[in-house]
Amino acid sequence: MTPTLNGRIQTRLVILGIIGVLVALVLTPVLPTGPLSLVQSYRITLSILLAVVVAGVAWELLYHFLQQFRWEKDWPTLFGLVTIVNEGLLMWVLVRHTTIVLPSYLRPSLPAFAIHFTVTWLAFWVFVNGPVRVLLPRWRFNGGRIV
Repeated sequence: MTPTLNGRIQTRLVILGIIGVLVALVLTPVLPTGPLSLVQSYRITLSILLAVVVAGVAWELLYHFLQQFRWEKDWPTLFGLVTIVNEGLLMWVLVRHTTIVLPSYLRPSLPAFAIHFTVTWLAFWVFVNGPVRVLLPRWRFNGGRIV
């Protein structure tokens, strides 16, 4: 079964809410954030994660529109992995060059952002393409819906 729009949004929200928070909790203390305190570093990583979740819903709407032009109405798995590039670039612009996500005094460095975003994205992608199919066996038959 091809995941439906509702299923993809639910999967993104739930898995990023669980895996994303766990990755942020483990990874934040070792990120190269410079003179920022640990509390400020957690504020940065969790704010970026929240922004990724919110922007992800908009991405899913765009992806759904583009998928309507494909015969199968779905992406190959590799396309799901490659979306790290466009989503990462958008998040970097929102985080670094606007005050929508974070105030200007809490902007992360490029290495800290790149490490956090890449590790979180890869953990999300691996989890969705592996363990979620074992932990939630009806997930794929319900169009990717969790609830």
